[in-house]
Amino acid sequence: MFLQAILPFLGILIGLIVAHELGHFVVAKLTGVRVLEAGLGYPPRIWGREFRGTIYSINAIPLGGFVRMLGEEDPSDRDSLAAKPAWARLLVLGAGSGMNFALPFILFTISFMIPRDVPVGLTQIAQVMENSPAQEAGLQQGDIIFTIDGHEVRNTQEVGTQIRLNLGETVTMLVKHEGEFKEIPVYARWDPPTYTDDEGKKTRQGPTGIIVAALYPGMTESESFPLWEAFPKSVDTTLQVLALARNDIISWFKGGGRPQVAGPVGMAQVTGEVVEEEGYRPLLDFAALLSINLAIINILPLPMLDGGRIVFVLLEVARRGKRIAPQKEALVHFIGLTLIIALAIIITYFDVLRVLRGESLFR
Repeated sequence: MFLQAILPFLGILIGLIVAHELGHFVVAKLTGVRVLEAGLGYPPRIWGREFRGTIYSINAIPLGGFVRMLGEEDPSDRDSLAAKPAWARLLVLGAGSGMNFALPFILFTISFMIPRDVPVGLTQIAQVMENSPAQEAGLQQGDIIFTIDGHEVRNTQEVGTQIRLNLGETVTMLVKHEGEFKEIPVYARWDPPTYTDDEGKKTRQGPTGIIVAALYPGMTESESFPLWEAFPKSVDTTLQVLALARNDIISWFKGGGRPQVAGPVGMAQVTGEVVEEEGYRPLLDFAALLSINLAIINILPLPMLDGGRIVFVLLEVARRGKRIAPQKEALVHFIGLTLIIALAIIITYFDVLRVLRGESLFR
């Protein structure tokens, strides 16, 4: 179980970080920023060779990679990052997250081209919560769901996805209700209340207040797509993931539950669970989701992250070229790094406790 969890997770993590740093490296070279070193892994250095002013190195700690640019905060050298125009610095700083946003298109495309078994057989409503939007709309236990807002739904996962894509809106469900096909509008709540499940645990209701189940459990069909169909599907899937992430964030602020937070230990645990339950093929989808998360986190306006550095460039533009003193910017990033490390230690502590108790992140 240890190798099953750790090795795939490390492979995914290294790949995502290398892709991120590759984005910085390529755009820095194109904009004339001097790259002092591009390293695979983290120091101490095992091997290095200089080529056209850049040291290309292999390092001892195999957890990703890095790009070290000249003068990230000091504009005294004309080839430094800080000496370049604001537009160039914004491109360099945003290129890492840009690569992580682009990578899912490739990963999802490959995933859709690989044959996989997909649950089919329609979805029926197993339970309707009292005083829920579904009950108010007239949905009943046993109703069979065919489409949501015109989108065919073949399994319970697709039902949940279509509903969560439209939080705060009214969705139209085409259902077989009392032997007749009906289009029933149902509101999808941001902040559903909790209820006590069959095991006596309090859990949050779904946005519409229904519990669904497969009409014919265990039915699957194999599907795969050629490249020209897989790529458009990868675009749709990536956009859906971004929309779901946006809705989750809005839902947190509206009282719709707290976010699930995990560090490297928690992510390794999830990786192991994915491999154990589904095999290695879904790791492509999992890597794509992590890449999107990494892109979003890095672009947030937090000190030390790319988004925090972008904020300083935008402040400079707003101040008509007047820079924040490099020493002050460096201090802000140092404080940010300290807080990030402290947060990582706290999250890792709770991840380890959860693993030792034998609990899953999502159960």
